[in-house]
Order: sequence, then C-alpha cells, then structure tokens
Amino acid sequence: MSQRNSKAAKTAARERLRVERERQAKRDKVKRQVIVACSIVGVLAIAGGISYAVVQGNKPDYWEAAKDDKLVKPANTTGTNGTTVVVGKSTAKKTLEMYEDPRCPICAQFEQTVGATVDKGIEDGDYKVQYIGASFLDNSLSGEGSKNALSALGAALNVSPEAFLEYKTALYSTKYHPEETDDKFKDDSYLIEVADTVSALKNNTKFQTAVKDGTYDKWALEMSAKFDDSGVTGTPTLKMDGKTLTGSDGQNAPMTVADFTTAIDAALKA
Repeated sequence: MSQRNSKAAKTAARERLRVERERQAKRDKVKRQVIVACSIVGVLAIAGGISYAVVQGNKPDYWEAAKDDKLVKPANTTGTNGTTVVVGKSTAKKTLEMYEDPRCPICAQFEQTVGATVDKGIEDGDYKVQYIGASFLDNSLSGEGSKNALSALGAALNVSPEAFLEYKTALYSTKYHPEETDDKFKDDSYLIEVADTVSALKNNTKFQTAVKDGTYDKWALEMSAKFDDSGVTGTPTLKMDGKTLTGSDGQNAPMTVADFTTAIDAALKA
C-alpha cells in the first residue's frame, strides 16, 4: 500500500490544501491593496503574485496524486477498471442504469422517496441495477466529499452487493445526508459513522481500514471518469435500454413512487 494511501497522508494532504487556501486568500488581499496603490512596483508585485499562484495551483493535490495510485478493484465488479457495478439477480432480463452523485440533494430526495421501491424491484427480479457514480459536485461546489463517498461505497461493495445498497441508502438518508454545500462526506470518520448503521459494515475493521487508507480512491476516480464519459449531464438519471426514464413532466427523473412505477413498467414492457 502506498504512503499516499495512508490515513496520515490523506490528512496531511488536506491540511496542505487548507493552508494553501489561507495563503491564497492573503495573497489576494495584498494584490487588491497594490491595485489601489496603482504603483509600478505594485503592478510588478501583482504579476509576481499571479505567477506564483499559477505555479502553486498546478501542484497536484491529494486526489490528483491518487490518479497515479495502483488501481484496486472492489469485489463484485466487472468491466474495464472494475467500474461495471451490477446488483440483482442474474435471471433479470432488463438492467436499470442509475447515475447518482453522493452529494446530490435531488439524488437524496429520490432515494428517500423511491429508493425502497427500486430495491424491491431488484429483490423481485424485475430488473438488475447498474450503478454509475459521479463526483461533479466536488468540482462545481469545491471539495472532495463525492469522491470520498464513492471510495467508501467501493469498500462496502467489496464486502457484498447487499452492503453496498444498504450503505448507499444510509448515505442518502434524511439523517445522514448533508446539504450539498456541506462537504461532510470528506471526513472518513463520518463515513464510518454512517456505515455503523449497516449490519455488515458495523465494526467491520477491514471496511474501516479501506476507508481510512483510501484503498478504493483510484477506483472512485475511474468511476467518476466513466460518468463523465457517459454523456449524462445531471443526477439522478435513470436509463433502460438506452432510453431515459422520466416522471410525469417528461423531463426529469421520476421523483415519486407512482411516477417511477409508471416509467419502469413501460420500460420493462418495451
């Protein structure tokens, strides 16, 4: 296991990012003061500050460095880089593709409202579900919670598909899902706290070690890249046979049990 994947390395990387943000804020304040002064020396200082900021900004952070880690694929995955995650009975003829971002508030609303119905369809063998995880909210809102939660989901999947589904439900639950602007999923301790509500993950030292060491961080990045290449532009998105399932508005994902049932019944009969 690389040093970069250790808990200490993750903590150190995040601390370096925090310190750098503080330094950048101070540099920005100085640049504003220099602009007001409008002196030649000030202009040169601005140029130097910008150059320095560019150099610092180009230094790889923890997740940039994780791209070079050795890929560890969770158990119960197939396909290129282990990013094909299919849960359900092999006898199910249809596959429901589900695109979600862990920090997405609409995904949380969908899971809280329709998730149990989706899970029942899996259990009954009506369809299998292929999960495609995203982390675009880390970029748009800043942070790392989506990537870190994806990595933890990989650790849960390594335990079992059932643990994966239960953990995903817990992460999206009313009790544990934070506001999208609150990057709470970046904290390994919080992800483990949520996992302790899942019987297969509670006090599971192998799972906890994988979360703390970032065993599946590289896999989380590969999963995110798969989402980016899918052409899907928002979450949640549901597809079957290449067609997007929508609610009664004909545009967005079905957000009620009634709308989902109508959409999935039509897709299964197609």
